Amino acid sequence: MPITPHILVDADACPVKEEIYKVAWRMEVPVTIVSNAHLRIPQHPLLTRVVVSDGFDAADDWIADHADAGSVVITADILLADRCLKAGAAAVLAPNGKPFTTSSIGSAVAVRAIMADLRAGGDRIGGPPPFGKEDRSRFLSALDAALVRAKRAAAG
Repeated sequence: MPITPHILVDADACPVKEEIYKVAWRMEVPVTIVSNAHLRIPQHPLLTRVVVSDGFDAADDWIADHADAGSVVITADILLADRCLKAGAAAVLAPNGKPFTTSSIGSAVAVRAIMADLRAGGDRIGGPPPFGKEDRSRFLSALDAALVRAKRAAAG
């Protein structure tokens, strides 16, 4: 069965949905927007919306269950990124363009756990820096490159 490149988006808090649509339309790659609530998306034959229950990790579970060798997954969730990489996703990108890879995910999961422990202990630690134009630009470049690689792999 041939691998078809496609984009899976963890959409509830994704700041780059418009950028994803534009790249997908230009490259003719289908996109599935997965969320816990109904989100407005443009009417387009390449866009599909999946609304899951509001259960804990329902969107993550759906994405991880559907990730395969043709998937380019967009998520800021480190644990979901880990699950998608283990499922064989072609690429997993954060909305700032940072790729999650099999060689980097272990340390990302460890840092996440340490930060959660610090927060649980009452330590005040800052969150991520504000999302800016550079992040958007880096994301567009990373998504384009990931889709080119996925299309090449699908072509054989």
